[in-house]
Amino acid sequence: MATGRDDFIIAIRSAFLKKSTQQKFSLLTLVFISIFIIVLSSLDFRIVRFVKSGINEIVYRSSFVVSIPENLIKNTFIEISDYATFFNDYKKNKIELSNLKSKNISSEITQYENKELKELINDYVSSSDKILAKIIVDHDSPFLKSIIINKGSKDKIKIGTNVYDQSYLVGRVIEVNYKTSRVLLLSDLNSNVPVTIAPENIQAIITGSGDRDAKIKYIKDGILDKFTDKSIVYTSGTGAIFKSGIPIGKVKIIDENQSKKFYVEFYSDFSQLKYVFAEIEVNSEIEEKNDDEVESEVKNQNPMNAKLKILEDELKIIEKSKLKFKDENENLKVKINELNDQINSFQSEIFSQKQIINQFNIDVKELEFLRLNLEYSHKCRKSFLNNKGFVVGTEEYKKCVLNKGRIND
Repeated sequence: MATGRDDFIIAIRSAFLKKSTQQKFSLLTLVFISIFIIVLSSLDFRIVRFVKSGINEIVYRSSFVVSIPENLIKNTFIEISDYATFFNDYKKNKIELSNLKSKNISSEITQYENKELKELINDYVSSSDKILAKIIVDHDSPFLKSIIINKGSKDKIKIGTNVYDQSYLVGRVIEVNYKTSRVLLLSDLNSNVPVTIAPENIQAIITGSGDRDAKIKYIKDGILDKFTDKSIVYTSGTGAIFKSGIPIGKVKIIDENQSKKFYVEFYSDFSQLKYVFAEIEVNSEIEEKNDDEVESEVKNQNPMNAKLKILEDELKIIEKSKLKFKDENENLKVKINELNDQINSFQSEIFSQKQIINQFNIDVKELEFLRLNLEYSHKCRKSFLNNKGFVVGTEEYKKCVLNKGRIND
């Protein structure tokens, strides 16, 4: 019985010894195969080039296939974001268009009512138009605030013509020549303008201070405290010098010695004016019309018809804008796809170049290790005579070989 047990133990030991021998043999085989592959890669054989290009092509195709879901998700997210942005812009433009449309309708109704009233009391209708004028001289002095424009009587400019900076009142013409006119600014000491202060609906007169603001004067006692910094000043139209409802500026309150002073801060900076608009008024006589023409004109001037016409025009504008945005969106999508393809191509090139660089670095390190291993392996390998050495294949052994046999470094 004891003899059988000893035979079994001897058989197991021999098996382990054979396994150890096989492991050493397989390790040496891998080393020789690695050396053979490194030598082949350093040589410029045609079959080696084909193998390398085949491996690179497999890696490139694999990375391209793997990146398809990621690119699909990214492109889908970009398209959804573009659509959301386009839809938000569309809603915003629709709201603004609705507001402008309501304002335009109100303006049309007011114009029709104004025209009907003028037709009842006069035999002519007054219409206005604005012409662009350039400032050629700017008299900026402490006492005189006026400008010279390059429009005169030949351009139908008259004394009292209102002058604007966009839609804001700047002043009025006080002197007219054939090709030029002098405009007295609202900031001049001699300028007095009847105004209405909203939303309090207070009537007052503003006088130029010679600076960038004007003083509020001739206000009844007890209503000064109603003013706030948000109060807006318009022309009242009193005296028929200026039209009513022209914006001028906003109220500015200054505390001085426990008392408040009220000024108007102009919307326009008169020192930075280069171009202005002069309002030309033209009186056109009312032609006598028969009943059919009056009836057709009344139908055309009906606010509801005007509203429908405006809505139709705005609908056409919206459709054109929609088509334009759609075309631009398609062009942007095409450009984005082209850029994504370029990015993928560049990424693939970078990836392949990194692989080549990494492979080159690995080959260089392996060659260096093999060269030093032939020279210093006896110093680093653990043996009966070298107890300080390391087992072959460990990191310590590799580090010792790279340190040229210096174990303690």
